Amino acid sequence: MSELLIEQKKKVRKPLLWIGMASIVMTFAGLTSGYVVSRTALMAENRWFQFELPSLFYAATVAILLASVALVWAQLGAKKENDGQVKAGVGIALLLGFLFVGLQLAGWKDLIDSGFYFTGPKSNSSVSWVYVITFLHWLHVVSGIIVLIVTYIQASKSAYTKENYLGLELACIYWHFLDLLWIYLFCFLLFIR
Repeated sequence: MSELLIEQKKKVRKPLLWIGMASIVMTFAGLTSGYVVSRTALMAENRWFQFELPSLFYAATVAILLASVALVWAQLGAKKENDGQVKAGVGIALLLGFLFVGLQLAGWKDLIDSGFYFTGPKSNSSVSWVYVITFLHWLHVVSGIIVLIVTYIQASKSAYTKENYLGLELACIYWHFLDLLWIYLFCFLLFIR
């Protein structure tokens, strides 16, 4: 590949990431709007069910926040050309990402054990919305974990330098986005019940 083609590819990666994240924002804006409309209609009919979010969702929030902190530390390592710090930061973020996914799964199990089902005769629309919103975010976190795995492999090869750490930067931007999105969704579900 020519040097020009490589530079052109680098220039389009960040704008493409922002476009992708904008589409994710629109998806969740639609879902949260649907939630509000459904809640309003069902509250008028006295059919909206209020319940507590699983406590494991709080722990998942801490895990995803700490993963972002680890990625900031990894980026600082890249700027200092400290390969060990980059690898450790991405590795910690990756483990915390897996922890987030596991805590979400355990939170859904708690909902099911409490008799709150996604669908079926014993389900309720308010609970179903929580499953849909959190599951869709969970899928995006799984995609973020895949990105972190690739980033970790690259970090293991000492691919990131202070002049060239675009891959790490893009992974961090996406993960921080997922983090902020979860904070929004968690607060939304916590306060608009």
